[in-house]
Amino acid sequence: MNDPKVTSAHLARAAVVYCRQSTLIQVERNRESTLRQYDLAERAAELGWPRLAIRVIDADLGVSGSGLAARAGFTELTEQIALGQVGVVLALEVSRLARDNSAWYRLLD
Repeated sequence: MNDPKVTSAHLARAAVVYCRQSTLIQVERNRESTLRQYDLAERAAELGWPRLAIRVIDADLGVSGSGLAARAGFTELTEQIALGQVGVVLALEVSRLARDNSAWYRLLD
C-alpha cells in the first residue's frame, strides 16, 4: 500500500507498535483487545515497513497509564523516538500512549 504520508524518511526508521492495557485483569479478560494491538504490526507492513523493521513494545500490558506506575515500555518508546529511530508509532488509541501532559511532552519532544 502506498500512502503519500509515509515517506522514505519514515521507512528508513522502525515502525513501533505500542501495546498496553491498564490492568492484568483486562489483559486476561479482553484478549481480543490485546490481539488487535498486536495486529497493528500487520498494518505497519501494509504501509511499507519490512517485517524486520517492525518492533512491538508490550512491556506495559497490565500497567496503568495514570502516571503513578513506571511504564518501562513507554520509557523505551520515548528513548527510541528521541534517538531518531522511529518512523511511526502505532497504537489502537492515543490513551494507550499517554494520559497526562508530562507523558505527552516526553513523547512529542
